[in-house]
Amino acid sequence: MNQSRQGTLLDSVLGAIGNTPMVELARITRGVEGRIVAKLEYLNPGYSKKDRIALQMIEEAEASGALQPGQTVVELTSGNTGTGLAIVCAVKGYPFVAVMSKGNSVERARMMQALGAELVLVDQLPDSVPGEVSGGDLALVEEVACRLTRERNAFRADQFHLQSCARAHYLHTAQEMLRQSDGRIDVFCEFVGTGSTFGGCSAALKEHNPAIMCYVVEPAGAAVLAGQPVTQPNHRIQGGGYGMQNLDLIDEERIDGYLQVSDEEATKMARRLAREEGIFAGFSSGANVAAGLQLLTTTHVGKTIAVMLCDSGLKYLSTDLWN
Repeated sequence: MNQSRQGTLLDSVLGAIGNTPMVELARITRGVEGRIVAKLEYLNPGYSKKDRIALQMIEEAEASGALQPGQTVVELTSGNTGTGLAIVCAVKGYPFVAVMSKGNSVERARMMQALGAELVLVDQLPDSVPGEVSGGDLALVEEVACRLTRERNAFRADQFHLQSCARAHYLHTAQEMLRQSDGRIDVFCEFVGTGSTFGGCSAALKEHNPAIMCYVVEPAGAAVLAGQPVTQPNHRIQGGGYGMQNLDLIDEERIDGYLQVSDEEATKMARRLAREEGIFAGFSSGANVAAGLQLLTTTHVGKTIAVMLCDSGLKYLSTDLWN
């Protein structure tokens, strides 16, 4: 996996996964001492960083025999992992069932279906708001995913627990960041959903240089990993902040601190990225950059902070992000 995109004829779109560009956000940080360097993960074929874990999960499952030819693949998703799995399964010939909350944006659902996935939508809790998926909503999706896995004798591409997800970022994403920055990274901060990106990248970055500081980013009002009570379960930053205390893919010893970003801050920064940097990204990307700017203007003045721009703003056209 992770072939070079440049000067090579790929035998399938899977070779286009990874090796995304990294850019300095010089306009966002104008007037601030220090740098934010951002990995453009929305340039993956499925428009998100989750393409990486989709390919890693399937290839490792094939290699171990956990996934047999023609076997159905099932996974819960907020849309991005499902899109990545739909792409990988389409190319490799596996039926794929995506289980998703009705609270996620409709663009994601339509994209998965266009890629050949069978889509199962799950109702939200009575007090939930469309576009704001809570941990309780995710628990309902998990129940359906487990049932379908049993009924169809399927392989569960379990993004919250399979170590292959963290390995995708340990082996590839972090190594790309180090090459692209010439190893000059002082801080890494990442909005946490399953924990695979933070888990894999923090391990590789600290292996390269133990002095690199790694921060977990969470929604304000849903910062459970930071030990805070959940006061806003229905935040608008899709793909994370589910209020889950135990994430198997994160080693707590590699967490150097916790940052919180409000819906308003994430939204404002995503809009700034579009207007000032020409980068059309989603809520969690805005959250990551907002968190990085927090650090540059407080405790890490003058440092180089690496962040992920997790997915494309195209996946949020039906939400109020662009209104």
